[in-house]
Amino acid sequence: MFCEKAVELIRELHRMGDGQLPAFNEDGIRQVLEEMKALYEQNQSDVNEAKAEGKGELIPTIKFRHCCLLRNQRCVAAYLYDRLLRIRALRWEYGSVLPTNIRFHMCAEELEWFNQYKKSLATYMRSIGGEGGLDITQDMKPPKSLYIEVRCLKDHGEFEIDDGTVILLKKNSQHFLPRWKCEQLIRQGVLEHVIS
Repeated sequence: MFCEKAVELIRELHRMGDGQLPAFNEDGIRQVLEEMKALYEQNQSDVNEAKAEGKGELIPTIKFRHCCLLRNQRCVAAYLYDRLLRIRALRWEYGSVLPTNIRFHMCAEELEWFNQYKKSLATYMRSIGGEGGLDITQDMKPPKSLYIEVRCLKDHGEFEIDDGTVILLKKNSQHFLPRWKCEQLIRQGVLEHVIS
């Protein structure tokens, strides 16, 4: 039936929920575009026939196919737009480097869009807040305290804080660090916030 593939694309996104990015469904998009092309060609043929021979009984069929075309177009646009919103949210959640399993679910155009968004955000952050810029991706939630206790989940190596102190982040070690210095590492899964 008409528009089933397009609606299935939307259902696929809905099943995944917010914060998750399903693999790009290139096959589903291709099938919807092929259906749209077939509908358009059938409509062109019927429009030409209706004009040439004055067949008014073809007009409801032409209108129905046109509505199917518009619905497919809206579904594909909604699918692509929702994926871009999810990818933009991933930049704020994971930072400028996405985990490999997430990058694997993105098509080449989405990776290119992510890189352009990342560059635009970095340019904006450098332009505000004085000579060093201002990292607006930090403190996504208002902090209750400036320092937090964190546990290292995997070996990360040396980590330098603002006062010049170098801390060795080894698996299962616990540290009391400035919140803004370790938020990015918490999002990347290197550290976890110890709540006592």
